[in-house]
Amino acid sequence: MHVRKDTTVYRAMEIFPAVLSWGTFVLFIILSFFLPLWVAIFIILFDVYWFFKTMHFSLYLRNSYKKLRKNMRTSWLRKLQTDPQTKDLWEDIYHLVILPMYKEDEGVVRGALEKLAQIRYPQEKLIVVLGLEERAGEKVQEMGKRMEKMFEGVFYDFLVTSHPKDIPGEAPGKGSNEAWAAKEAKEKIIDTKGIDYASVMVSVFDIDTQVYPQYFAILTYTFLTTPDRFHASYQPVPFFLNNVFEAPALSRIIGFSGTFWHLMQQMVPEKLVTFSSHSMPFQAVIDIGYWQRDIVSEDSRVFFQCLLHYNGNWRTVPLFYPVSMDANVAHSFFQTLVNIYKQQRRWGWGSENIAFIAQGFRENKHIPTYKKIYWLFQQIEGFHSWATNAVIIFSLGWLPIFLGPESFRVTLLAYNLPSITQWIMLGASVGIITTAVLSIALLPPKPPTFRWYHYLWYLLSWALMPFSLIIFGSLPALEAQTRLALSGKWRLDFWVTPKHRKEKGN
Repeated sequence: MHVRKDTTVYRAMEIFPAVLSWGTFVLFIILSFFLPLWVAIFIILFDVYWFFKTMHFSLYLRNSYKKLRKNMRTSWLRKLQTDPQTKDLWEDIYHLVILPMYKEDEGVVRGALEKLAQIRYPQEKLIVVLGLEERAGEKVQEMGKRMEKMFEGVFYDFLVTSHPKDIPGEAPGKGSNEAWAAKEAKEKIIDTKGIDYASVMVSVFDIDTQVYPQYFAILTYTFLTTPDRFHASYQPVPFFLNNVFEAPALSRIIGFSGTFWHLMQQMVPEKLVTFSSHSMPFQAVIDIGYWQRDIVSEDSRVFFQCLLHYNGNWRTVPLFYPVSMDANVAHSFFQTLVNIYKQQRRWGWGSENIAFIAQGFRENKHIPTYKKIYWLFQQIEGFHSWATNAVIIFSLGWLPIFLGPESFRVTLLAYNLPSITQWIMLGASVGIITTAVLSIALLPPKPPTFRWYHYLWYLLSWALMPFSLIIFGSLPALEAQTRLALSGKWRLDFWVTPKHRKEKGN
């Protein structure tokens, strides 16, 4: 379905997230002057709400982790071969794997392909496409030829594509690259060899993604046993662990925080939207006209493209199974911090989806009203919370004391407000302790240089969480929303997160 962008509604909804977030802060400041008592009560209630939400999330996290560990121990290929629902169907399924890249190190690219070659699933069922960019230069094209030669004959087919630069109507980025790669695979492999689109699952992985051995087995099993399976995306859990022992504390904490957030989201599939590496039926990709080629947040946008195209009949099915990606590591500590901020800002740019679905819901009369309200609310509330919650919890709680009149500052509530909020947030730190312990359990095999005291340091580094939630959470999200509202030269282009590892090809 084509969504018109040249409308007043579309532009208004691009501005709305920033107005809502900045309006929240301005309202806090004004009310702290004139109604400090009510602001203080709100802050206490908000902290209590956050305490219970943290406890709730901790339960989700533990339950999701148990499911993930169980799935990692299960022999999914054996289940495919023996389950009555799948044993006569699974061998008909092909997996189209698209790996879009830009200028990443050859070791990163080779590492992703080697993991695909080592899966516990028939490699002859994989069609692998390495999507290069023409604008990346001749060295990248030469590297693509080396990969083509190295992995020739390993999979059912291996194709290297080169996305042309300066195509009218396209923006440089992952979406335009993977759309080109998918079309090339369709024309040169799937159509040529007469493979039924309904028998093809497509998985789009960032080039640093390393699949765990049973990914395609559990994906195939889940796909074949899911009701109305052709109207769903399938979402793994991103583990940012490929280079975790090289990552500085802040990068490690932010990577684990992302992993834990997505683990918790798997427990509420009705809210789940595709993120980064994910899988979906190839027929759906054809039906929607591929990924959009002129946006930044193509990984989540494709979910809403399908939601609109199929009149609300689309969902994301959690796999409770991981894929491993890189934590943010650059050549220097300062550059790592810059890259973390830019990556979070790019993810925060996903607020552009709010305008897309608002206009799309307005144009599509077949989607039930309750679904339109639900998804609009989920997107608005999610991006507003991302931009404001950490600032409210860790910074704005002092405003009534500093800005309120003397008559309020001498009250018992004003005197006890810092202590009350501190005790509530201390209770909420149980959630941080849970994540800290779980982060140790998720660590991959340790390098020879890893010592017992590193465990202690890894646990203590979680004290950086409040700092990271504001500097690398709220601020980049707020900047992204502000840029979207200002539009024009302030709009963000797709920023490719640099992939740097000290050990190549791990």
